[in-house]
Amino acid sequence: MTEALQGIVVLDLTAYLAGPYGCALLGDVGADIIKIEPPGGDATRQYPSSLEENRQFLGANRNKRSIVLNLKDPEGLATFYRLVEKADVVVQNFRPSVAPSLGIDYETLRSKRPDLIYCSFTGYGDSGPLKDHPGYDQMLQCFSGIAAMQGTDAGKPQVMLGSIVDYYSASMIAFAILSALVHRLRTGEGQHVKASLLRSAITLQAGQFIWADSEPRDVERWWPASYSGIYPTKEGYLYLQATTPAFWKSLCQHLGFPQLADDPRFDTLKKRTALKNEIRPLIKEALMQRTALEWEQLMHGNVPCIAVRSIGDMFDHPQVLAEGLVVEHQHPKVGKYRTMGKPVKMGIGDSPSRRAPMAGEHTDEVLAHFGFQDDDIAALRARGAVA
Repeated sequence: MTEALQGIVVLDLTAYLAGPYGCALLGDVGADIIKIEPPGGDATRQYPSSLEENRQFLGANRNKRSIVLNLKDPEGLATFYRLVEKADVVVQNFRPSVAPSLGIDYETLRSKRPDLIYCSFTGYGDSGPLKDHPGYDQMLQCFSGIAAMQGTDAGKPQVMLGSIVDYYSASMIAFAILSALVHRLRTGEGQHVKASLLRSAITLQAGQFIWADSEPRDVERWWPASYSGIYPTKEGYLYLQATTPAFWKSLCQHLGFPQLADDPRFDTLKKRTALKNEIRPLIKEALMQRTALEWEQLMHGNVPCIAVRSIGDMFDHPQVLAEGLVVEHQHPKVGKYRTMGKPVKMGIGDSPSRRAPMAGEHTDEVLAHFGFQDDDIAALRARGAVA
């Protein structure tokens, strides 16, 4: 055994982003992820994309094998039950009422595999008035206060692009499943673990989700804006955050106003924050003398700053390449493409990642591995139970 989760079989019933990526993270450390897609495939495959396959799907479904299985067909459901008998983990992201109606709820599946780890992922949880309401990343940003906080300077709520709640939820899904696997290793017991977009959105704001009895509900929960931020330069934009005494002094020296470093009016971060409207124009004027990349190189190691780049710049940046974060895959529809490697480095057992699968690409292979004969598979395919 060379990888941490080698031999652990995960049945991934999830679609869209958070659930699939949570399972991909488990696949990154060796789990055998079997993506079970409905007839027609994961809905995300059909989302608009400049590629022949959806870009988000490719990124969220690495290290998986795909089978197409119709759970609404009695034979398809029976096939799924046979997979469950030999699986370690089942992950689904249906609304709370759906899994029981399909016959794939925890209690039903636990009767097939008593030590099963079952993870259900929902928008708002499985209780409360919103439990059956649709939930998506941007909705939870608006519901939980993230959009309101992002819109403070803009004067109206702002949704953060990039599906941050989904991606953080993926980490929480993987965290919950790994914790349950450790528990089972110690006790032999399976369990039902639950994650949700709501839990993730609140958890992302743990530093703001504090309300003392002595303060009003809408108290300022984020630290006051200082002179840190993104500034225009001669060419491009630069982010800087020189808040410690040493970094503040270095910034003053590099930008040409060293006298401010020893000025008692600016000798603490609180004072500098209060006088940010005096400091920002000085910084802005000085930064116009060079490009963002020139400033980044000049202040390297001495002032916390970085040139603003696009995601496209990451594919050939020497730092990203040095960390092994870019790998190449060959895809039947997309052709050769570059994507991210594994998000963490393991000291033992770190095999190469594999591309996202085509819908049903591994149906025969997986079913054969689980003991189905060729005639069984042909019969299931003929009735539309698998594809």
